[in-house]
Amino acid sequence: MPKSQYVDFKSVKTSVTMEQVLQHYGLLEQMKRSGDSLSGCCPLHGGTNSTQFRVSISKNCWNCFSESKCGGNVLDFVAKKERITVHAAATKLCEWFQLPMEDNRTAVASRPPRPWPPPKLPPSSPAITVLKEKPKTEDETANPPLKFRLEHLDVTHPYLTERGLTPETLMDFGLGHCAKGMMAGRIAIPINDPEGKIVAYAGRWPGEPPGDVPKYKLPPGFRKSLELFNLDRATKEPSDMPLVIVEGFFGAMKLYQHGCRKVVALMGSSLSAAQEGLIRKHTAQSSRVVLMLDEDEAGRLGREDIAVRLAKFVFVRIHAFDQESAQPENLTAEQISAALEVL
Repeated sequence: MPKSQYVDFKSVKTSVTMEQVLQHYGLLEQMKRSGDSLSGCCPLHGGTNSTQFRVSISKNCWNCFSESKCGGNVLDFVAKKERITVHAAATKLCEWFQLPMEDNRTAVASRPPRPWPPPKLPPSSPAITVLKEKPKTEDETANPPLKFRLEHLDVTHPYLTERGLTPETLMDFGLGHCAKGMMAGRIAIPINDPEGKIVAYAGRWPGEPPGDVPKYKLPPGFRKSLELFNLDRATKEPSDMPLVIVEGFFGAMKLYQHGCRKVVALMGSSLSAAQEGLIRKHTAQSSRVVLMLDEDEAGRLGREDIAVRLAKFVFVRIHAFDQESAQPENLTAEQISAALEVL
């Protein structure tokens, strides 16, 4: 396909289902269907465990919980299966399923001009659902500390082992599988304010959630846009060390586990005004910040916006991954050290 062909990624993702892609590869018959999910051996790394690869039909996404340790949409799957770029994968999908493509010059000419400076991304993230959030008032400036702690969290749950967390990391962060209450059936992750007081628990479904069940659950009234996960620990690290910013809880915990302890998570791919204020408060003009967001569409858009905003008061460097859908969580200790040595 000539390079002049423009492919609308969003249109491809909404037009083609994972079921169709699996059928194209002759893999659909090998999958076990259960409600909204498909499961089977991972066709990417040639696994033999019949539960390691899962597809959410309603969300049109997939995940491998074994050697591949990754997931994504139809574009990500074809790109990894064919070992090609996401753009090449989109082109193949257009060819396979006869989706329209247009000349790149026509597509560019038809797009409205991009505003400058770029608009700020909304503070909420589609990966995290806040249930029954109470109305916000003007004098609400902080999340109040909790008056309780979740007890008897199970740190031996298999999902925690799958995510590669050590007993020491689990103890440091205080997370574990919750059996009772609002977070029942989920991995409860404590969220601290800058002073180290617990202001909320985030509940992560262990694996790919069924149906319309959200991957993350946050308590009513909690405003994640006011916090930076792990900021209370990061501020205790030497001031001459770079501050690493990632998207998610597990990315922050894995970097912390590998020795990169001055790391915070946005709990999404965008930076709120309150989070920007926290970074400004806990950095100086000589400080260095590394943006290490996920290598996907949301991560790339987010890091561009964040870099422009933070560069006004600190030195900012963007860490771009070589592979599409790569995440900080999957980096080794050596790769993390190498990424920070160039500063």
